[in-house]
Amino acid sequence: MKLTARQVETAKPKDKSYKLSDGGGLFLLVNTNGSRYWRLKYRVSGKEKLLSIGVYPAVSLADARAKREEARRLIAAGGDPSLEKQQQKQEKKGNSLNTFELITREWYQRRYDQWSESYRSEMMATFESDVFPYLGHRPINDIKPLELLAVLTKLEQRGATEKMRKVRQRCGEVWRYAIVTGRAEYNPAPDLASATKPHKREHYPHLSIDEIPGFMAELNGYTGSMQIKLALKLLILTGTRPGELRQAEWHEFDFDKSVWEIPAAKMKMRRPHLVPLPKQAIEILKQIKPISGRYQFVFPGRSQHTKPISEMAMNVLIRRIGYGGRATGHGFRHTMSTILHEEGYNTAWIETQLAHVDKNSIRGTYNHAQYLEGRREMLQWYADHMDSLSGF
Repeated sequence: MKLTARQVETAKPKDKSYKLSDGGGLFLLVNTNGSRYWRLKYRVSGKEKLLSIGVYPAVSLADARAKREEARRLIAAGGDPSLEKQQQKQEKKGNSLNTFELITREWYQRRYDQWSESYRSEMMATFESDVFPYLGHRPINDIKPLELLAVLTKLEQRGATEKMRKVRQRCGEVWRYAIVTGRAEYNPAPDLASATKPHKREHYPHLSIDEIPGFMAELNGYTGSMQIKLALKLLILTGTRPGELRQAEWHEFDFDKSVWEIPAAKMKMRRPHLVPLPKQAIEILKQIKPISGRYQFVFPGRSQHTKPISEMAMNVLIRRIGYGGRATGHGFRHTMSTILHEEGYNTAWIETQLAHVDKNSIRGTYNHAQYLEGRREMLQWYADHMDSLSGF
């Protein structure tokens, strides 16, 4: 006889646990402490099995009957309700371990040593501020394209189209990693490229050749930090990236050979870079040596000598001498490229000096050494030219 809701509700504990049957293998187990559990007895391949369905009253009589019918349909189709339940439990556990944030951090640790310190710091800061708050807790295989699009749209609405492009690419790398490690089946990132506004690449503010004399006059007259002033001058003469110059260490310089060897770990493209030093650059290093020679960094921070000067130090100086919005530390790379190309120097020398990627990595490695003497001549001409314009 089938149970009634009233019978289930009023079932009282006894000296021993007992069962109230509802038919079809479903019964309510009433324990001596008063707890009541739904169980389903069934057979698969002639073997009797027992399936836990839930606890009353969280699972009502109607709910228990519905679960019984689900189990019957599964058995009729050749399945096993107990195995199905275990599989669902494992999938749920797997989802909790395969969230977007956890997989991103795992991917990051595996790629960590392939990026420069500044690049990897900026990357993780972007994930933490612009992606994890929205997708971090979600199982990566459950995230739909529209969810990622919503994250990208937030960046687009802020006008951060370059950051949006980088976020989409980096998320795509995370998904590719999840796919090859068996935790995702589809990468939505590439398909969203056409759904967002393309970034309009803009050059860093930079000076023309005609503006150099006025700029250098203001820089030479600057009476603030001598260290930042010399750092900016060395940046202008070498065409390195500001981050590479900020993190320069004394042991990287060979004064006998007049060369600065930047290790791969500090380079944007993760390839060691040789910078030939013109006489004017050597003179700048000799000027800064008495100030910072006892420290690790050529340009140490003012309050913390164990760290380099801040990322904004040189751009702040540029603003203070009246060139804010007209020039940036990075923009002097563009100025160097323009002047050297106009002078007719070999494009390969210029691109190698600026540490731009050679599409053929093997050819790029050979060029790095092959062009050193040519670049040395080129940089000395450039330093002499800047000197004649402004009295470096």
